[in-house]
Amino acid sequence: MTLLLMAILPSCSSTKHVPEGRLLLDKVKININDPRDGVESSQLANYLRQNANHRVLGGLKLQLAFYNLSGKDSTNWFNRWIQRVGTPPVIYDSTLTVASAEQLHTALSNRGFMNNVVNYQVNADSAKRKARVDYDITLVEPYFIRSIDYDIPDEELREIILEDSARFNIRTGDLLDFNRLDEWRQSITENLRNRGYYAFNKEYITFMADTAAGSKAVDLTLNTRDPYRNDHMPYYTEHEPFYVRNVIYVTNYDPVAMHDGFWGIDTVTVSGGVKVIEDETRYLRPAVLAECNHIEPGELYNAETVTRTYRALGRLGIIKQINIDIRPLGEVDGVLMVDAFVLLQPDKSQTVSVSLEGTNSEGDLGFGVGVDYEHRNIFKGAEVFSAKAKVSYESISGNISGLINDNYSEYFTEMGLTFPKFMFPLLKQSFKRKIQASTAFTVNFDYQARPEYTRVIAGGAWRYQWTERSRRLAHTLTLFDLSVISVPKFNKQFFDRITNPLLLYSYQDHLIMRMGYNLYRTNKAEMNVLQMGRFQRDVFTIRANAETAGNLLYGLSRLSGQKADKDGNYKALGIRYSQYIKADADYAFTHYFDRRQSIAFHVGAGIAIPYGNSDVLPFEKRFYSGGANSVRGWGVRTLGPGSYNSNNNLSNFIFQCGDIRFDVNLEYRAKLFWVVELGLFLDAGNIWTIKDYESQPGGVFKFNKFYEQIAAAYGAGIRLDFKYFLVRVDMGMKAHNPAMGQEKWPLTHPNFKRDSEFHFSVGYPF
Repeated sequence: MTLLLMAILPSCSSTKHVPEGRLLLDKVKININDPRDGVESSQLANYLRQNANHRVLGGLKLQLAFYNLSGKDSTNWFNRWIQRVGTPPVIYDSTLTVASAEQLHTALSNRGFMNNVVNYQVNADSAKRKARVDYDITLVEPYFIRSIDYDIPDEELREIILEDSARFNIRTGDLLDFNRLDEWRQSITENLRNRGYYAFNKEYITFMADTAAGSKAVDLTLNTRDPYRNDHMPYYTEHEPFYVRNVIYVTNYDPVAMHDGFWGIDTVTVSGGVKVIEDETRYLRPAVLAECNHIEPGELYNAETVTRTYRALGRLGIIKQINIDIRPLGEVDGVLMVDAFVLLQPDKSQTVSVSLEGTNSEGDLGFGVGVDYEHRNIFKGAEVFSAKAKVSYESISGNISGLINDNYSEYFTEMGLTFPKFMFPLLKQSFKRKIQASTAFTVNFDYQARPEYTRVIAGGAWRYQWTERSRRLAHTLTLFDLSVISVPKFNKQFFDRITNPLLLYSYQDHLIMRMGYNLYRTNKAEMNVLQMGRFQRDVFTIRANAETAGNLLYGLSRLSGQKADKDGNYKALGIRYSQYIKADADYAFTHYFDRRQSIAFHVGAGIAIPYGNSDVLPFEKRFYSGGANSVRGWGVRTLGPGSYNSNNNLSNFIFQCGDIRFDVNLEYRAKLFWVVELGLFLDAGNIWTIKDYESQPGGVFKFNKFYEQIAAAYGAGIRLDFKYFLVRVDMGMKAHNPAMGQEKWPLTHPNFKRDSEFHFSVGYPF
């Protein structure tokens, strides 16, 4: 598709839709004659009022070319659709060129280069109906801060401001950067508002810059001003702290029906003097709101407690909208006071969804029915109860002699209950409120009937989840996760054919009782910040997981004097249990060249070790390689371990798992036109086993060989970004194949049928 577009689109005239007498803005370039550290052309491009149509793939204006495929008949549906998909030509505007030069000069002046010179040159080609604009920038020596002083008449303000001076982002020797000075003002303001100064804003902070004639050295003075005259707060004539008088929750706020004289039918006072005004629904217990509240009556106003209250209430799924209205009251009993009204609007409490599916496998008909139910406030404490159930059935025709079932059927159910708080005995209330964790309990049951066996999987889990740092750091602590796998009925001939210990273990009775911890860390800005137009150039994410299983059971087995069975294994509930430790981590980094082009890097590794009561890991806990999110020259579960050769036999996928994994990926991403994106990638990685299993020759990890067994692939993909979800189709080609007996370097001897792999997926690979 991309190659076809590259061949067709350039043939369209780029000036097809440029009006007569006007010029297409073909190219804009910024030249810095005296480059300085931290000043780059790519950064300054954000200040241009007019830029040329976007280019990708070395200079192709695909969006403009696609637009130019349309005719000029605006009543034609095809023309309208093509024009919506593409981007119209940018028509050169001389007034915007002048404004861009002024913007560049102002931006550089704000960064300390006050004597900068910005010239521009317009090269117009009337014959081609195109124009090029070059901006030439001379920076000259910047102004820098020689000394910092403070003019703060109010001693209390001065003490608060200066005690936080160690965290100031301005130091002597820095450039006189107005943007950083404004950040300094904002930082001081936030600190003061967290210390009671509700009415203080950054406009009360000014700077005086004193320079000697002919010198670039600046003596900087920070000043604080007295409050402005304010008709809404005529009593606020000098900077003073405010105290919180009342915290009032309105659980079902209706801005149309309610007014100051009518809030609800009942008022309840809960701990700490917090008041809750309810209507007849009483959908939330007042104690739940008290646990979420961080604004303390009688204490100094603190803007951070307002933010923390927002976040705590935002975790309650039953609440649709939250508004915290801080109302200044003036002087009460000799001090300035505010009231905090927390206005809440409830959401729907229950949802139900149903899914249906049908199958036809070589004439054998089947169906599946699923039901999902969720109640977001089952005990009036924002507890979330969820239940899932699914039934699948497929008939079997033909000779069924020797089989124990004449169909494929599965009956699955899962129930969960999530509490919006940290539930654990003997924990202090202050700790529970600070950590703002949710506690989840789940149980599940899965009955599987197959022609060769009947298997039952049952389990339950107890886990905690919490986030911090504006949702950039998330934790999941699994305190208890139990899975019991039982095979009550089976066909003996089926089991006699299984010689692989990895596969055999999956069809034997076993028990996994594990605990684990997951970490997620990112620096990605919140959506509301990005929607304000701020551009984040570098984004990273870290995902790390660690878990262990069987240690508690093993310790109890040894302490109780339990005897091992004939194979040396201990059991719980009459079932052998697994014992292992597993850890893995992934790091992804994306650098955005601009809003339409980026390069992404990913590296991941993991290791899992069976020990004690286990000789081998449970199959579901082992690593695999290949697929849409791994080394894309291979299909899912078709790479490795090590140099193991599966002979491309699909039935050998059971052998292609391991105890160690390593992946590294590099991907270039470019938005082409409409929702279409291009991806070009390089992938490398593999998996290995810790032990040398007979059924996986060449799979064991060896320090002197593993680097020779790292597979490599390259490829390209088309992605459709619909904002809420992204559909991805990638084609990977093998470059280095470590499998014994196969072409080692397909990169030099490519064979499309042998070496290519297509992947369809949703979302980016990392």
